[in-house]
Amino acid sequence: MKHESAVLHVTGRALYIDDLPEPKGLLHVVPGLSEKAHARIVSIDLAAVRALPGVVRVLTAQDIPGENQTSPVHANDEPLLAQDLVQHVGQPIFAVVATERAIARRAVKLARIVYEELPAILDIDSAKANGSAVVWRPLTMARGDVEPALAKAPRRLQGTLTIGGQEHFYLEGQVALAQPGEAGEMRLWSSTQHPSETQHLVASVLGLPHHLVTTEIRRMGGGFGGKESQANGCACLAALAASLTGQAAKMRLDRDDDMVITGKRHDFKVSYDVGFTDQGDILAVDMELAARCGWSADLSGPVTDRALFHADNAYFYPDVRFRSLALKTNTQSNTAFRGFGGPQGIIAAERLIEEIAHATGMDPLDVRLRNVYGTGERDVTPYHMVVEDSITDLVMTQLAERCDYRRRRQALRDFNSTSRTLRKGIALVPVKFGISFTATHYNQAGALVHVYTDGSVQVNHGGTEMGQGLHTKMVQIVRHEFALPAESVRITATTTGKVPNTSATAASSGADLNGMAVLDAVNQIKGRMVAFAAEKWQVTPEQIAFTQEGVRIGDEIVSFRDLVWQVYFARISLSASGFYKTPKISWDAATGRGRPFYYFAYGAACAEVTLDLLTGENTIERVDILHDAGESLNPAIDIGQIEGAFVQGAGWLTTEELVWDGQGRLRTHAPSTYKIPACSDRPRIFNVTLLEDAPNREATIYRSKAVGEPPLCHGVAVLHALSDAIASLDAYRSCPSLDAPATPETLLRTIMRVQERARRSDGASA
Repeated sequence: MKHESAVLHVTGRALYIDDLPEPKGLLHVVPGLSEKAHARIVSIDLAAVRALPGVVRVLTAQDIPGENQTSPVHANDEPLLAQDLVQHVGQPIFAVVATERAIARRAVKLARIVYEELPAILDIDSAKANGSAVVWRPLTMARGDVEPALAKAPRRLQGTLTIGGQEHFYLEGQVALAQPGEAGEMRLWSSTQHPSETQHLVASVLGLPHHLVTTEIRRMGGGFGGKESQANGCACLAALAASLTGQAAKMRLDRDDDMVITGKRHDFKVSYDVGFTDQGDILAVDMELAARCGWSADLSGPVTDRALFHADNAYFYPDVRFRSLALKTNTQSNTAFRGFGGPQGIIAAERLIEEIAHATGMDPLDVRLRNVYGTGERDVTPYHMVVEDSITDLVMTQLAERCDYRRRRQALRDFNSTSRTLRKGIALVPVKFGISFTATHYNQAGALVHVYTDGSVQVNHGGTEMGQGLHTKMVQIVRHEFALPAESVRITATTTGKVPNTSATAASSGADLNGMAVLDAVNQIKGRMVAFAAEKWQVTPEQIAFTQEGVRIGDEIVSFRDLVWQVYFARISLSASGFYKTPKISWDAATGRGRPFYYFAYGAACAEVTLDLLTGENTIERVDILHDAGESLNPAIDIGQIEGAFVQGAGWLTTEELVWDGQGRLRTHAPSTYKIPACSDRPRIFNVTLLEDAPNREATIYRSKAVGEPPLCHGVAVLHALSDAIASLDAYRSCPSLDAPATPETLLRTIMRVQERARRSDGASA
């Protein structure tokens, strides 16, 4: 089935929040932002702001009737509007409500604010050096006794790894439209991945019960995690303006303000200590993962937790200790981003492999294959979950054969031995990604399905569509179960008025959770229809089947519509609310133990690059991906997700660089200074294949596996291919220790460092 909104997308008729017809008298909201990274507010003069013609109202913290708080984790550290203290450049202090957006944008610049500046902590190193507070409790995962194991290891090395952050750069920016109703009602159209959380926080800010606030979203123009918690600010300010004026209000951030206000993917600094043998077997790992979290907790705790969950990637560590450090800084509050800390953990695991390969002179692929999880042995993770279905060796071996890795690797080395200015590199890297929310209570979903008397069906669920094809898959489930054509099934906007208490569409769980909830609702209706038909036609339920020709009842075929009509006249409900909760999972953060994931998704990518030693310019020549989607619900959509995720992951690790100046101002706050991959940056040859004959061993929807986040980690192969190219400058004798993002500047610095190391080594040998 093609994407359910495909025609609307390509014809420009798909409606996003800013495309909706504007209610009469719509007002526009624009925030006034802090110009200091850390300061007390001495005074605020808004007289000139209020005096500008067209300004209807100026909102400050004193105007909030409920709680001035929007923390998604109840940390009570994220005021909607700053009152006495600002903690990053770009923090909203007030908001202008005007008849036109352009007027509001002019008005915010007229504010006169006097600050008393305070010391600002802007990065991980200064946070650690100055004993910065943490926004979330540190977590330790351990198994065995790591210190003695490291001391006894035949080989041992230490190092550090810096991993940059990433801007979400969704096509549709943060936007919300609020319309007040009668008796205190507030209706919201919000570009949010978490409609219920938006509903709850708006209700809290307005001092209303949840049932007076309804949040709706038909589709987003991208989210990537950036609208899981950080859509709430726009929604709350729009709702506050609508509530206080009695008129509809809309808040739409322009790109610069969006990037300055909202958080990013967390950047990390990883310190590692690894013990291993001459044969490349890992014996012990000790690792600290420190993250720049920003000024408030947001989702940094779960993000840094998940980084630890994935710091083993696909490898068994006999003795291990992982520790997280979620550091508070005076920068944007970093937040969810596709992979949610998992990709950073995976990069750390792969750095260990690279270090060991160079130290032993082995092919990194052989080091990887020696250390993968087993089945029935060597199968316990650092958080004491048993890996029941390790297929990493199968996936890597299959991919290596398909893409001719061994022969190509030797050919690239031959090329490098004679090339003066261009060097080529190749890397084959696996991914093992845990699927489920680590916050156990989020692993639930609801759905609502109506069958109408003409045989058409309407389906609604708690997940949100951001281009990933979730709604399409839900329609497919209904069509499959009822055996109906596409035009007979319609999915409606996600709304808290139909399905309450929804979980965020995140953690790659959208299809898993909502698909099973939709299936539950459909099966309830089918069960009633089957029971009715069995009694009326005097057949057993086993003799009834829903087919494309109609409903087969014994030897008779009855159209779906006719059966629905008869069921209705028999006064049997044709509507059902479905529900699902993920089984088997548990997690105890206090002990660092449990089964936080229902299952793992696997995959591997082989990337080949060419690097110009003079400029740092590089090209991704070829990428081959073999990915485990279980029994894919929609191969076309899943392959598209894998392709897009890879490019996004490769962009994060190569072209996308976030830069703050010494005053805490984000200097890369627009497309002119922040470089996402262009079409020309995609691989010249790009082969994506789904793993065949690999149904999920767990009872997911039709034995499928999640595809949203895991393939982003395939971009790690590009980073390691670039590292492999640089390693040729020292005859592959030492690890280049390439940090991310590997921009041309970073690559040139690394090239010069490795060249100097090679000169010293060659001189010592001579």
